[in-house]
Amino acid sequence: MKNFKRIGVLSSGGDAPGMNAAIRAVARTALSHGVEVMAIYRGYSGLIDGDIKPLEVRDVSNIINKGGTFLYSDRCPEFKTPEGMQKAVDTCHRFGIDGIVAIGGDGTFRGATDLTAHGIPCVGIPATIDNDITSTDATIGFDTAMNTVIELVDKLRDTCESHARCNVVEVMGRGAGDIALNTAIASGATAVIVPEFPHDDDSLCRKIKRARELGKRNFIVIVSEGVGSDYAPALAKKIQEETGVETKFARLAHIVRGGNPNLRDRVLASKMGVYAAEELLRGNSNLVVCERKGKLVSNEIRYALMLDKMYKKTLKDGDLDGFSEEDIAKMKAEIAEKKAELLDLFTVENKINL
Repeated sequence: MKNFKRIGVLSSGGDAPGMNAAIRAVARTALSHGVEVMAIYRGYSGLIDGDIKPLEVRDVSNIINKGGTFLYSDRCPEFKTPEGMQKAVDTCHRFGIDGIVAIGGDGTFRGATDLTAHGIPCVGIPATIDNDITSTDATIGFDTAMNTVIELVDKLRDTCESHARCNVVEVMGRGAGDIALNTAIASGATAVIVPEFPHDDDSLCRKIKRARELGKRNFIVIVSEGVGSDYAPALAKKIQEETGVETKFARLAHIVRGGNPNLRDRVLASKMGVYAAEELLRGNSNLVVCERKGKLVSNEIRYALMLDKMYKKTLKDGDLDGFSEEDIAKMKAEIAEKKAELLDLFTVENKINL
């Protein structure tokens, strides 16, 4: 282990169930190695403002089951400026923070890699319900969010059955359809609309009409928010007009972020927290912890960020400068694997849900 005396831990960006479990694991792992832990409140805003307190073993008791993040979260435009970055670095020096574990999504990781470049070693932990960090198979909060969606959709189906009705349900996910695809299968939705695959509204309406003629009373259509904020309400209106089936629109929105983390997210967060703290204490930094094929690995943050950009088709000229042909080939292979997995889910949903 490197001679670290004190590390910080923060959560940033959108909250996700399981963040507290990750904070707990980071703190207790570092403390077990004789390293002090500082709680950085309100993400990078708190780092700039010095909203920092020491954490002891008992300070993280009874939080593994809590949703949200007890360190709170914030989005901090000031941190993206040279002046804000310098304030954050100065705060680290003032509090004697030798390194930071940053829990969040891609924006959190960009901040972590910038801090590393300014001499503050960082390791990132992916926590976002959207599961839109391409370098990891699963992010903290994703599984709990899906289970929340299923619970809510099951309740909507009860009233749909009673009234012979359709519900178009928009779920979170930003530009990723992972939540929508998985919950559509698990809830027996009639159809799923995600940004990754083309959709045909007229074909969907014909499908609902045929099913109604065969005696089906309830219909659920799951829509990922990445398709566009106006799409789902318009689809609900179209379905009612074209099929004659009374159709309601439901936007689950931020309720999907909340609630106590389930077993899967508590275990994943705990494993990632231990892994991240030990990587940092070994002197490794500028890394993001990832789950690949059931095992934890680490990737350079820049690699993870560029992999995301490549997957989301947002690469700019020069973004891949410095990466070898082998790195780029590896990125393309990971993207192809991710797309194949999503296609499998999409195919299953279309075959079994009528």
